Amino acid sequence: MQFFRPLRQLNDQIQSWLASVPILKLRASLIEDSQLTLNFLVLLMGSCLIATLGLIINSTAVIIGAMIIAPLMMPLRGFAFAAIEGDRELLRISISSIAIGTLVGIGMSWLAGILMGIPEFGSEVLARTQPTLIDLVIALAAGAISSYAKIRPEMGDALPGTAIAVALMPPLCVVGLTLSQGQWVYSSGAFLLYLTNLLGISLACTIVYVVAGYTRNDNQFSRTLSWGVSTALMLLLFVPLGLSSVDLVRKSRLNYSMRTLLSNSALLARRDVELLETRIIWNMSEIELMVRATEPITSEEVDIIEQAVASELGQPFRVFFNVVEATRVGS
Repeated sequence: MQFFRPLRQLNDQIQSWLASVPILKLRASLIEDSQLTLNFLVLLMGSCLIATLGLIINSTAVIIGAMIIAPLMMPLRGFAFAAIEGDRELLRISISSIAIGTLVGIGMSWLAGILMGIPEFGSEVLARTQPTLIDLVIALAAGAISSYAKIRPEMGDALPGTAIAVALMPPLCVVGLTLSQGQWVYSSGAFLLYLTNLLGISLACTIVYVVAGYTRNDNQFSRTLSWGVSTALMLLLFVPLGLSSVDLVRKSRLNYSMRTLLSNSALLARRDVELLETRIIWNMSEIELMVRATEPITSEEVDIIEQAVASELGQPFRVFFNVVEATRVGS
């Protein structure tokens, strides 16, 4: 027992240092933040509209502007607190705000996609359709920062609001945009990212609240249920996120090997051939190369490259050259 005494003392010191806001005051503040008020709806719709337009024009700066005013984090912090405390009132208020905020976000971005009829999407949209375990780690870090700032008022609310909005509003708008164009695969990927961030942030907030000592001794069942549900949901997320992470690493390695192989090939080593751009279409196993050349490129030379790529990468790829003719002119 003496061995664990220093650990208990350290935990008590951490709790006294973190919990600078009394529990009743924190609960009242979280209830106020989680209310579905007119201000919440105005900020939600404004951030959704800005984020949607930023995704359509593929503008990172505009998307960041939407992140700053997105209010979705406020009821999420209340949900995490209500789960460990068994607070039914706060749980009902926070879940209602999160659910309505989610539906409004998807609905507005879907309507914008229908009205504008965007046939193709830019990199900002596509980047949010393939979540990995890295996104889960980002959500956990952002949730911890947000909840820590909530119990340490001197840090202010601007920091967590900005940090969390980046993880919630953009993927939600991507869901609506891609749904409007019938891109179901993209929609499911973006919604998985949204759920990943939602659960990751909630779990991180829960951990911070528990470490800070915001739990009642008579609420053991609620805490156990909260931890059990959170752990089960996180384990379910690990399967698709893990597979996506493995696929990302595999593609990155294949991409590097392929580029190294192409740069060392005899065809691209020709003095009259200049490689301008490389594009890999993974779902069709195709490689497109944009080159500038003064002499023709034969199908036999392309066949040699295809065989080398298949041997190096362990899978066949069809290679196509888009040749921009160049003329060498002397004085």
